[in-house]
Amino acid sequence: MTVRNIVDTNRFVRQLISETTNRRHRFLLKAYDRHRSLEMAGLYQELFAPDMMVPEPVYHLAAHGVQVRLEGRDMVESMYRSWAESNETVFYVEKETIAVSDDFVSSVSLGYHQISGRSLRETKIVSYLPKFASRYLLNVALNTRRTGKGDAGSMYLYKNTFYMIWRYDDLGRLIGESVWEPEPGAAEILKLDRRDVVTVAEAAQLLSPLIEPLPPYDDFVREHSTSFARVV
Repeated sequence: MTVRNIVDTNRFVRQLISETTNRRHRFLLKAYDRHRSLEMAGLYQELFAPDMMVPEPVYHLAAHGVQVRLEGRDMVESMYRSWAESNETVFYVEKETIAVSDDFVSSVSLGYHQISGRSLRETKIVSYLPKFASRYLLNVALNTRRTGKGDAGSMYLYKNTFYMIWRYDDLGRLIGESVWEPEPGAAEILKLDRRDVVTVAEAAQLLSPLIEPLPPYDDFVREHSTSFARVV
């Protein structure tokens, strides 16, 4: 396993930005980079800025034992708030393949997501329930601050291969995310020593120099093609 450094998590995104000449594609990649950095830093309110995301995004998540659809800002924002409050916005990417087109950014990565013991217990239970019950419990969990003692209060790294597709509208705003694990049974869960846990405040401090404002979209719309760029 490589040395984990949250500052390097988006290095593959930035490499592709440096190699991409299509101006719309560059804008989408910059938005993708900014979104992930803001998320890791716990600055989730900024994700919903008018130039970043549509008013009512839709997320499809099939990871960590949960399969759910989050529809609308309230549900999506509740998820990010819950993660930020429990230091679960932190993640690392060991290797990643990214592709960008006019309408989406896609990624296949070997990633590590910092997750609480309580979340692991909750999602394991939820995964065995009917979908309607899972949705109800998720709604309850997203609106309840997570606390716990013992293993439930410990932090872990959840390691697996993740697939993602992020869709964007004509103005370069995020429409929604689809995130899933193709092989859930291949996941590894590594318990973290307390000194190795990265808090949201620490992540924000480390990532602050890398979080740049988005350039005006109007500067990028003049060039629009269906060409395809990728980096491994």
